[in-house]
Amino acid sequence: MSLRLGCIADDYTGASDLANTLTRNGLRTVQTIGVPAAGLPLADVDAVVVSLKSRSIAAADAVASSRAAARWLRGQGAAHVMFKICSTFDSTDAGNIGPVTLALQADGGVESLLVTPAFPETGRTVYQGHLFVNGVPLNESPLKDHPLNPMRDSNLVRVLQRQCGDAQIGLIDAEVVARGPAAILTRQRELAQQHRGIAIIDAIRESDLLAIGAAAIGQKLSVGASGLGLGLARALAVNSVAKPSDAGAPVGGLAACLVGSCSKATLEQIDAAAQFLPVLRLRTENIMDNSAEIEDALEWAAARLATAPVLIASSGSTEEVASLQERYGRERAGHAIEQAMAAIAAGLVARGVRRLVVGGGETSGAVINRLGISAFQLGPEIAPGVPVLRSLGGKDAGMLLALKSGNFGGQDFFMRALAMMH
Repeated sequence: MSLRLGCIADDYTGASDLANTLTRNGLRTVQTIGVPAAGLPLADVDAVVVSLKSRSIAAADAVASSRAAARWLRGQGAAHVMFKICSTFDSTDAGNIGPVTLALQADGGVESLLVTPAFPETGRTVYQGHLFVNGVPLNESPLKDHPLNPMRDSNLVRVLQRQCGDAQIGLIDAEVVARGPAAILTRQRELAQQHRGIAIIDAIRESDLLAIGAAAIGQKLSVGASGLGLGLARALAVNSVAKPSDAGAPVGGLAACLVGSCSKATLEQIDAAAQFLPVLRLRTENIMDNSAEIEDALEWAAARLATAPVLIASSGSTEEVASLQERYGRERAGHAIEQAMAAIAAGLVARGVRRLVVGGGETSGAVINRLGISAFQLGPEIAPGVPVLRSLGGKDAGMLLALKSGNFGGQDFFMRALAMMH
């Protein structure tokens, strides 16, 4: 294996987003689910993205799994490891971005590292340390009411400082970034001398990402969203475009969509799909009360799958989610719904579904874990950050999947995905 870049992603949809970005920028990329077992076909790849479901779990567990992934990647020859986080910096004051970053920094003996969730292509920019979502400060965007990681502060220096205890967080601003990689490295060294070994770095355009990638690639560790991956891939100066992939080749079989995200964008996408597909909206309170909601959903799907793809959603409005969390508790409600969606996915696959579109990061993680898929080959891009995936290894090898983060894709996303997954 000719591994040039190792990446650790804190959720599965984010991992697909990053792997898609690396592929588009010339790196032969494989996405794995957890640390790969021996025997997984990984020959002739430039980059491996190890997908974890660690964004919203206990910080100690996130640290342990991330450290194991980093050890494996270093063992495969990766000189640079990127910790991939959400482009909206999803995390609470308890973590997990800060604790994982500190652990990877300590393990690697890294004096200083750069952190940016910026990805201007998808509307995420950082200026003076503040994160903007489509031009709106993070704390004024819909992400302020995220059901698992509500983001009420756009100042990433403050957000990360609250997670990092005594470790001091610095800032490299847009003026420095505009002067290029050498200026970035100089400022980074200055901050390290001030005992600020972790630096949030501004990025408002793609050229900023290229400068950041050029500065970071010579170091052992960086932290960021897929935009940082773009910069790192370009900095590797791959001389040839990645070989065409057959990951999108037809597989046949039945098709279905499962949606757990409650983002405004996803709710609009479900409404748009309902004009063309049979849609079942689960009664989430029945899931919590241990009713037959799962079996009812599978029976509903079985009666329709032979004639058309179906869409099953546990998504609800902000008010509905808040009511459910108040009644049952945030963690219990989220876990129960994720596991219900995973059980439905397994039931659909058992009934012949070979093409599966999943909406929502936590839902995607639960579904992939339940199906036991160990790795993906990257196929064509459905929407920015969302590629077609072909499963590798295991009993369900050769399935086509798409894993969509809540805010990604246009209103026609589900129909577009199904059209590209034959």
